[in-house]
Amino acid sequence: MSGGGELPDEVRQVLAAYRRHLEGERNVSPHTVRAYVGDVTELSDHLARQGTLRLEDVTITDLRGWLGAQQRDGASRATLGRRASAIRSFFAWARRDGLVAVDPSLRLASPRAARPLPATLDQSQAAALMDEARLRAAEQAGPLGVRDVAILELLYASGLRVSELCGLDTSSVDADRQLVRVLGKGDKERVVPVGRPALMAVTAWMARRPEVSTPSSGQALFLGARGARIDPRVVRRLVHRHLGLVTGAPDLGPHGLRHAMATHLLEGGADLRTVQEMLGHASLATTQIYTHVTADRLQAAFRQAHPRA
Repeated sequence: MSGGGELPDEVRQVLAAYRRHLEGERNVSPHTVRAYVGDVTELSDHLARQGTLRLEDVTITDLRGWLGAQQRDGASRATLGRRASAIRSFFAWARRDGLVAVDPSLRLASPRAARPLPATLDQSQAAALMDEARLRAAEQAGPLGVRDVAILELLYASGLRVSELCGLDTSSVDADRQLVRVLGKGDKERVVPVGRPALMAVTAWMARRPEVSTPSSGQALFLGARGARIDPRVVRRLVHRHLGLVTGAPDLGPHGLRHAMATHLLEGGADLRTVQEMLGHASLATTQIYTHVTADRLQAAFRQAHPRA
């Protein structure tokens, strides 16, 4: 194996085949493809500097040595975990395709990632966010302010990822049944209920959408200023901008509204499995972090209010 700016043809061919595997067979996101291929390329650089030039000569010691070097260079546990996953994915694929006889990554463990509690809005701040957005839309009197209200209401009501929201079409919203059909990670479709305030905001935007749409808009629900399907970066900027108007609110992006939706559902008595399904989490363990957020708030309230806390 070798790496760097001038990869040998053999290594370039292996990396290209691995990229095709990720894109075609695994159907992972473009971000994951770039990260995993980049990690394997960095590994090849490290191994070449250590004198290991052939894929079949790589050992578990080599792999641990590379991760150890990354840790000494200041890589976070989350980054190390992703790189360990990339290594295991690569060598599992290489073993199946006959590029190596033995998978050296089988005993490679990932560092346990820290799970900090996500910052989130309380319910009064979420209400203030919507009030401020409506006030700003009324002041602007244009269609984009109405669009922004619909985006904020729908993000908070449904807990959609920003990519999922940007991918919605006009047919994705079933106002009669108060549902949104979402295409999530791995092209898995799910149905998410939404409340009347979000549906009313979306309906108001749909009435103004023709003022922005162009022949190239297609069926995209949310449009940018020039009529194309809205870009996730635009959504992130507008969420940050509107949250900046709410006194005491943390500086969050769209994912912060997803956190708030999940936390407030659990605080209101929703069961964990229901929240998992609405968020589109493959594992219940991913959803369980929100129980920690809720428990933390309960403890804070107990300490503040109970006479014998």
